[in-house]
Amino acid sequence: MIVIDMFDETELVAPAHLKLVEEIVTFASTFLDLPEKSEMSITFVSDARIQEINREFRHKDQATDVISFALNDETNDDFPINLKSLSVDFPYNLGDIIISVDKTAEQAERYGHSFERELGFLALHGFLHLNGYDHMNAEDEKEMFGLQKEILDAYGLKRES
Repeated sequence: MIVIDMFDETELVAPAHLKLVEEIVTFASTFLDLPEKSEMSITFVSDARIQEINREFRHKDQATDVISFALNDETNDDFPINLKSLSVDFPYNLGDIIISVDKTAEQAERYGHSFERELGFLALHGFLHLNGYDHMNAEDEKEMFGLQKEILDAYGLKRES
């Protein structure tokens, strides 16, 4: 089972919402058939904090809803040791997701659905990015958004919730 470390810098995310995020990401990890020893982190922040992160790492000086930092890219420039060649059974670290609690509430209201649905959507969206999915072109967007909808529907978190 996937290990998800969650950090709430805002102290505004209810335990039920943390549980929902954990359940959706765990469900999605099974749906994508990820290795059992997978791990990742999710941090909940304010708009001001995600804007700082966005500015520092993406050179975009604005708040956004979710940012993903995948650790499974193909480059080994920073860490040239091939971990797969070692006999130690390391967990498969997917990376980190940062979610703006402010944007979650704002977008839930704008799109006319619940905070829970928006939070689940953003957690899943970030999770799919950690697993190599993207929406930089129409074909990739269709694949990623289709998979997002399929997972949310299978989990039971519909847009009209």
